[in-house]
Amino acid sequence: MRVFFCRRRKRFRSLLADFPAVSGALSASFGSLVSMAAITSIKTRPFCLPNPLQSSPNLSHQSLRYFRLISLRPPLPSFSLKISAARPRDSVCASRSDAVMEDKTIMQDRMLVMVPPHPLIKHWISVLRNEQTPCAIFKSAMAELGRLLIYEASRDWLPTISGEIQSPMGVATVEFIDPREPVTIVPILRAGLALADYASSVLPATNTYHLDHASSVLPATNTYHLGMSRDETTFQPLVYLNNLPEKFPEGSRVFVVDPMLATGGTIVKAIDLLKDRGLNNNQIKIISAVAAPPALQKLGTKFPGLHLYTGMIDPVVNEQGFIVPGLGDAGDRSYGT
Repeated sequence: MRVFFCRRRKRFRSLLADFPAVSGALSASFGSLVSMAAITSIKTRPFCLPNPLQSSPNLSHQSLRYFRLISLRPPLPSFSLKISAARPRDSVCASRSDAVMEDKTIMQDRMLVMVPPHPLIKHWISVLRNEQTPCAIFKSAMAELGRLLIYEASRDWLPTISGEIQSPMGVATVEFIDPREPVTIVPILRAGLALADYASSVLPATNTYHLDHASSVLPATNTYHLGMSRDETTFQPLVYLNNLPEKFPEGSRVFVVDPMLATGGTIVKAIDLLKDRGLNNNQIKIISAVAAPPALQKLGTKFPGLHLYTGMIDPVVNEQGFIVPGLGDAGDRSYGT
């Protein structure tokens, strides 16, 4: 049986060698084979995802002055950086994530940056990074990543109501998501649409506008579109569509979805627009696929107490304003333009 399995695996690997040549003709249903190709490549040659605490000296010494990087899973050997604004820029205190979990809710003087160490998040980031990933699979992988990040971000944040119901076997005390307190999704067009596409699978009973499946993760959720582009010379944000309400209802919780946080100009402008409509920093959570130190530093400096969930932190933003190694242009790769 073992010999038979090894022969089948060798044959499968030989087929994978021709994958780049035919990947453009594959349909979205071929995503499972792409996943297997990624797994096989990891097993056949040494490979590891970059550790943001090791790969970027700028991240560990300068850009984290106003924000704090924590892990959501204490048993894993991840670390937390705590840098006080009153300390020198090169003063960094690193500690195990399990030592800071208890007081993360009281960190109001700096932004909290969460990189969930879930293997599925790492898997979808790997699929997105691959330049050979076809457009349809890239868009699907972005949606799957968004679903996982919103699931993590909604932990201990959604409003609930408790009561008793009659089950087939007796009375049970239960908790439901409170539909009276609105949860809102604000995807920044156009790449933000792909990252928010499966959000509705996590949020039950969600009301959406012009975006299918956007509320499948979050219950009682509204979706408002915010269209923003970036001047490729000045890197300044330009707003071409603003579907935000004049005033958000009291107690609103808002997820801002933007896949790539590079220079930070676009996301800072988006948060400013939300705050102009009555929101506080603790009512906003940012969801991104990949973030870079310049954006994190801008957000942490201007919006202490903000929470940001990202799949990966990359160390560099190049002269063209792209994250390196990054994913490329998330909008172009999602929609094939």
